[in-house]
Amino acid sequence: MRLGPPLPVGFLQASMLRASLASLRQMRGLFQKRIAAASRGPASATTALPSLHEVATFGSNPGNLRMFAHVPPGLGENPALVVALHGCTQSARAYAAGTGWCDVADRHGFVVIYPEQQSSNNPKNCFSWFVPADTARDSGEALSIRQMIEKAVGEFGIDQRRIFITGLSAGGAMASVMLAAYPEVFAGGAIIGGLPYGSAANVQEAFDAMFNDRRPSARALGDRVRAASKHEGRWPRISVWHGTADAVVKPSNAEHILSQWINVQGLQREPSELEHGARYTRRVWSDKNGEPQLEAFSVAGMGHGVPLATAGQDACGAVGPFFLDAGVSATNRLLRFWELGCQIDELADASDIPSTAAVSAPALQASSATRRSSNAEQDASTAQTMGANFNPGAVIAAAFKAAGLPPPVSREGLAGAKVDPAAIIAAALKAAGLSRQ
Repeated sequence: MRLGPPLPVGFLQASMLRASLASLRQMRGLFQKRIAAASRGPASATTALPSLHEVATFGSNPGNLRMFAHVPPGLGENPALVVALHGCTQSARAYAAGTGWCDVADRHGFVVIYPEQQSSNNPKNCFSWFVPADTARDSGEALSIRQMIEKAVGEFGIDQRRIFITGLSAGGAMASVMLAAYPEVFAGGAIIGGLPYGSAANVQEAFDAMFNDRRPSARALGDRVRAASKHEGRWPRISVWHGTADAVVKPSNAEHILSQWINVQGLQREPSELEHGARYTRRVWSDKNGEPQLEAFSVAGMGHGVPLATAGQDACGAVGPFFLDAGVSATNRLLRFWELGCQIDELADASDIPSTAAVSAPALQASSATRRSSNAEQDASTAQTMGANFNPGAVIAAAFKAAGLPPPVSREGLAGAKVDPAAIIAAALKAAGLSRQ
């Protein structure tokens, strides 16, 4: 059979372009449908959005983002900083209200900044985690967020050893970008319903990464992070969160994020600790010194959003679209994992936290037992000290310092004041996490 003449190159190119555009329109429509379904979650219980201060000038701002900040009243010296990145269709204020970061910051005395996307950059208010010009070090939106951090450091006296970043969805993917491009800046990060760094370089690839299961190798994923900067020091401590029923971002992306950071940090593939809650499973990977460096929460039956706890000690945030009651608070658990509040061991000992079954490696079990023994000795020492002669002002100042709070009065002022030292000491020790009463 004789074939006809070959088709012109221009015709083939035009056909491929039409097919690509048709596929892109289909995936864009699917994204809009799924994000709309996710946004029809439970009605928000929030009556008013938190008041955030907009910082108008923070550098050259090549990514054309907005910067909002929440600064607790009576901020002490050298506070920590949390950078919180909203998801698609959200604003900085909506994300602050849903996650509860402002309330937590007020209790523990750290600053929160909220970068905000503009519709002129993206009609759905998604951060541009898939655009190379916005995800490279010292470029675009990534540089704008870095400049916001520099502004906060200078403006609020931030302790540069305690800077953390977290985000949901596109904000989670952008958190991946920042952790890869500027690892020396962050002590820790969290990626909630997000994707690993380098998942996409255009819109088509972004939709493919979000909707389809892919199988990138751990080495390839790790190489993307290593190529993003010239970092040779300690890597940030990473927390990964995903719902098993997420229809917007495939849950397999959580496993890819884990593979990426296990490879980068040189951790063992198998977790060193497992924790089973009523609706979640938590895995922990520790370094050779037994320090947790990576954790992952898989929340059973949860869709696309930030997991919240609505009851008990961990109650935080406000339920609404993309903020889902899951019986576990990502905000409060991050507080502990990053050591901004009480420690993880204290969480396990708290009587009003839902019971969990934890399975640890024998070495970690022994380590936990040692820490508990040490804590008991410290408690006994504290009790003995409180029963002996002591300087109430010094004890109060030390307790407030341990809590990350400025002392209510100076030692000199306390000496001449009529106060109830026992009551103040008890309250201060409780705030510091040194007493379980």
